[in-house]
Amino acid sequence: MSDYMVAEREQNLAELAYTQIKRMILEKKLPSGMSVVEGRLADHLEISRTPVREALMRLAAEDLLVKQGSRSFAVRNVSATEFFQAIHIREILESEAISLSFDRLDRCALEELRSDIVELGKTPDQTAAQWQLDDRLHRMFPRVSGNSVLLRTIDELRTLTRLCEVTYPLGRVPSSTTEHLAIVDALLAGDRDAARAAMVTHLRNVAADCMDILRGG
Repeated sequence: MSDYMVAEREQNLAELAYTQIKRMILEKKLPSGMSVVEGRLADHLEISRTPVREALMRLAAEDLLVKQGSRSFAVRNVSATEFFQAIHIREILESEAISLSFDRLDRCALEELRSDIVELGKTPDQTAAQWQLDDRLHRMFPRVSGNSVLLRTIDELRTLTRLCEVTYPLGRVPSSTTEHLAIVDALLAGDRDAARAAMVTHLRNVAADCMDILRGG
C-alpha cells in the first residue's frame, strides 16, 4: 500500500472516530465530566490509537473535550452562564439566517420538513430522531444562505447549548414541535418577519425551560 493510500486511510478513520465520539457525547453515552482515555476509546471503537488521538484533539479544539493528561480528556461541562449567553447569540444569528435564506428556501423542502415535524410530534420519546430533526431545521437557514462562516458559528453554538441540554434534559419535544411548526408555517406563508419572530420565541422558550430546571421548578 502506498504512503498516499495509508495517509488517506488514516484520515478516513480519524473522521470516522470524530463522528462516532461526537455522537457519543451528544447522546450522553459520554456524559459531561466523564474521563475519555485514548486507549480505551480506541479499543471500544476498534480503531487504532492514531486516528482516535486526532479525533480527540479535534474535539478538544471545538471545546467539546478538555485535556486532562497526555492521553486523556474529559467531556466538557457547560456552565449555565455560557448556555444563556450562547442562546442569546443564537437568537441574533438564527433570525438573521432566516432573512438571508428567505428568498432561496425550497418550498418542497419546507413542506417535507413540516410533515416530519408533525410526525415526530406524535412519538415524543424518540430522542435521536428529535436531535436529527432539530439539526435539519436549525441548519437549513444558514446552509441555504450560502454563508459558510454563519453556518459554522451556529453549529458551534448549537453544540455548546446541546451539551447543556444533554446534562439537563428539557423534554421539549411537544413544545419544540409547536414552535418549529410556527417557524415553518410562517415561511410557507411568505412572512419573513413572522418566521424571524418565531425563531426568537422558540430559542427564548428553550432558555426559559432550562432556567426552570436549574431553579428546580
